[in-house]
Amino acid sequence: MNWNKLTQPEQIAEIKALSESTSVMIFKHSTRCSVSGMSLDRLLRKWKNGDEEKVVPYFLDLIAHRELSNLVAREFGVPHESPQVIIIKNGEAIYHDSHFGISYPDIMEQV
Repeated sequence: MNWNKLTQPEQIAEIKALSESTSVMIFKHSTRCSVSGMSLDRLLRKWKNGDEEKVVPYFLDLIAHRELSNLVAREFGVPHESPQVIIIKNGEAIYHDSHFGISYPDIMEQV
């Protein structure tokens, strides 16, 4: 998987604009949480070559960028959770889930 790193607040506007033409996924990950590591691993094992054509993946390390994680929650109107996946289309969050609810089939169904 070729992640785009979400590290700057200005990227939220870019994500919203990009989501007008293709789905965008933000994966919020905590490097201190074993559940987050397991959820990420489950997603990576299912990810297929070519999935980036269906959904553009962004990775947010919320330990390093907690304020940015809070900004994502506010901008897209979803409660902060970790781990968390958010799918954005047309500038809005259309789907989000967290912990063991993060599911590759559910994500791909949304995009």
